[in-house]
Amino acid sequence: MQKPSWAFFSLVAQKAKPNLKIENLHVSADGIRILNGVDLVIKPGEVHALMGPNGSGKSTLALALAGHPGYKITKGKVFLGRKDIAALDPEDRAKAGLFLAFQHPVGTEGVSVFNFLKTAMQEQGRKLPPSTLLKDLKKISEEIGLDEDFLRRSVNVSFSGGEKKRSEVLQAMMLSPRFPVFDEIDSGLDVDALRLIAQKISALAKGGSGVLVITHYQKILQHLKPDFVHVMLGGKIVESGDAKLAVRLEKRGYKDYK
Repeated sequence: MQKPSWAFFSLVAQKAKPNLKIENLHVSADGIRILNGVDLVIKPGEVHALMGPNGSGKSTLALALAGHPGYKITKGKVFLGRKDIAALDPEDRAKAGLFLAFQHPVGTEGVSVFNFLKTAMQEQGRKLPPSTLLKDLKKISEEIGLDEDFLRRSVNVSFSGGEKKRSEVLQAMMLSPRFPVFDEIDSGLDVDALRLIAQKISALAKGGSGVLVITHYQKILQHLKPDFVHVMLGGKIVESGDAKLAVRLEKRGYKDYK
């Protein structure tokens, strides 16, 4: 009998990777219902873009997925593989493979970027020797335009807007999450930084991460080349398509949905 090839085993392993599946998700904050039945499936290696006007629920979806205590899931499920993670604590969701790059990252005085990432990786069960971790961090920091001194600074304290965004991408690259969510990662970036960060997010997807990028503009999508673009209005996804949908939105806005 012919033995299965390595390509066969690779294909089986790829198929076995879990999806992130959101089913009929309803979310409220301060007693106000914001999400009204979101359905979305993200597979490993895919890049999804979520667009919509201010107040449509995009950031609420990101925060609810991450387990922010101010955003209560009132109905629906969030599956990572076969496990419904909607009731898990934020830490356990992160361990399961979710990652959120915040739209407005919070500063943490007295905790260096290096120590923050060392602790985060240890929580994942990845205990690298400090010298190895520092070497890896230096390499990735250089790739995204951050110098070595940046690693000694307190997380998001006195960071410029661009440094905060680059720091979020640095974290994602080091942690290699299954499903990273980037909430307006393109805001405040110049053209060169935008291109560089898009390249790194694309690399995460090529490495097997299922990526969700929340954005108002299609400029970053020109570099990312998303597999799917979704339009959110009124707390629901009202249309999905390919990258051409983002181009149409750039030209026409959301008047077609009103």
